[in-house]
Amino acid sequence: MRCFAGACRFIYNKALALQKERYERGEKTLGYVELCKLLTEWRKSTEMAWLARVPIHPLQQELKDLERACANFFARHTDFPKFKKKTKLNSFCYPDPKQIKLDQTNSRIFLPKLGWLCYHNSQEVLGDLRNVTVSLSDGKWFIFIQTEREVESSIPKGNAVGGDLGVARFATLPDGSFNTSPLNSFKQHETALRKAQKSLRKAQKSLKRKVNSSNNWKKAEVKVHKIYARIANIRRNLLHKLRKTSNAIGIDEIDRILARHYGFTEKELDFIINYDIKYRMGGDTVEDAESTTPS
Repeated sequence: MRCFAGACRFIYNKALALQKERYERGEKTLGYVELCKLLTEWRKSTEMAWLARVPIHPLQQELKDLERACANFFARHTDFPKFKKKTKLNSFCYPDPKQIKLDQTNSRIFLPKLGWLCYHNSQEVLGDLRNVTVSLSDGKWFIFIQTEREVESSIPKGNAVGGDLGVARFATLPDGSFNTSPLNSFKQHETALRKAQKSLRKAQKSLKRKVNSSNNWKKAEVKVHKIYARIANIRRNLLHKLRKTSNAIGIDEIDRILARHYGFTEKELDFIINYDIKYRMGGDTVEDAESTTPS
């Protein structure tokens, strides 16, 4: 799977380098069809014959993603596409559902040139399968299955609540109750988070003593990334537990700044509030809400 992810990254960067050269010369960038023709030539060449061992559809999906990124750039929606780094992006996508077989009873999935793979079934897959993305994160491989189905509108349950984030207290509710910082909010996570942060300090010191880019340095770096992932999961779990109290939440810009102070990214906060509450629980959010801290 690392070979497949590396091949997809290689094709994306090679095609992006070609597009960048044409753009700097003032020429029109190539479309998806032209890039696919080049991909066929690359797979048949002796220098890149190893690409033939990789499924064709994930490679073609990389070219589609590049074409979309270039279109967004010329529409002035984003910056020019950037090259993918080996240390950050390790994933590949199977866009053709006809080549994928899903056996939920035995918790396994069939992917071209990988065969049957067993996986931990976190939840039931509903709807018609559309595509599958395989991604590497902190030394673990994850399979993301995208499906299409009709979903009825959720009925709001519970009452609305406004929450105000602070420094001494994590969140204060209108009734006067409050949650302290993520370190003390839930007893079952307090010990785990403190232990993870202690391990992080120890791992970072060990990483600093290693020779840069050596094998031991790379092993220590992987260990640091795993600890970072554990801390992020603990904090993310805290947000999930806080949002279960109500179906509507009021927030303001100061709350977002304080959320970053506690280690929550803007993406995590938006996901919990806008997706988890609005679409799954049928609730709503109120941006730029007034402060709800009791006087």
